[in-house]
Amino acid sequence: MSDTSKQYDAVIAKCRSLFVNKMSDYGSAWRILRLPSLTDQIFIKAQRIRSLQQNTVRKVDEGEVSEFIGIINYCVMALVQLDRGVVEQPDMDTKEAIELYDHNIATTKQLMLDKNHDYGEAWRDMRVSSLTDLILQKLLRVKQIEDNAGKTIVSEGIDANYQDMINYAIFAMIHLGEAK
Repeated sequence: MSDTSKQYDAVIAKCRSLFVNKMSDYGSAWRILRLPSLTDQIFIKAQRIRSLQQNTVRKVDEGEVSEFIGIINYCVMALVQLDRGVVEQPDMDTKEAIELYDHNIATTKQLMLDKNHDYGEAWRDMRVSSLTDLILQKLLRVKQIEDNAGKTIVSEGIDANYQDMINYAIFAMIHLGEAK
């Protein structure tokens, strides 16, 4: 399992670097996004990945990896929004955003380690297409929970679904060879 932890960290380093650079370019403009908007952004990325997996012709020269990175970073933003709430104007500097990014990733990684222990790294035998489908399923669940005003009766909340999507996207990137 130590390989998984190292591979996880390598994927996150790539995602975090892009997040930092986008914070430099755009600041925390994402702080104005409501959760359904972030969910929709993640959905668009997951749908594009599925389309890339099913179609042989690509009209835009970007592959699955950049979309999985987007899913991870948008999920982290959504976790921050869940915790901090939505604002009307960008209100966060890069240092604070990175601290929140790192905190949410550490919590999500610990969840992965716990589940990975219990499931015996079953994800290693899964296809990237199955991980994509699981992300899409989680997105449909999140949309339903959002439509239910965030309430669930017996199911995990929105935060757990975002965390699972992060972990599935990281597993997919590991499968795609993005973490050696």
